[in-house]
Amino acid sequence: MEPSTFDLVAASLRADSNDIKSFVEALATKLSVTFPGLVQVDRARGLGRGPKPVRRIVVSLGDDRYELDSSDGAVVCTRSAMVRGIALRNEQLALEVWIDSLSHSLLEQAELTEQGRAALARLIT
Repeated sequence: MEPSTFDLVAASLRADSNDIKSFVEALATKLSVTFPGLVQVDRARGLGRGPKPVRRIVVSLGDDRYELDSSDGAVVCTRSAMVRGIALRNEQLALEVWIDSLSHSLLEQAELTEQGRAALARLIT
């Protein structure tokens, strides 16, 4: 994994982090479009029309699960070590650390298959 590729992925994921609501929406879109089988996006329920805000993003990569919860207007990020669907360890991370860790895991996942490399290319372009 080249450091420059990591920097591009992290920068792409971090692009809108100054405005949390916009950041969470953009991140949910980028990840779900780029890695559709690995990402689950939960949206708030409501009676109004229009798009509902993202409440939670879950990215499952091998034995790691990354979760971003934005249901209270603040962002809570966790990384969990998973074994057979059971979380053995949950670690709360600062947003910047979470993005870096997720970026590393996405790069590792993308290097495994041609489809993953193509998805990574879409993310950074």
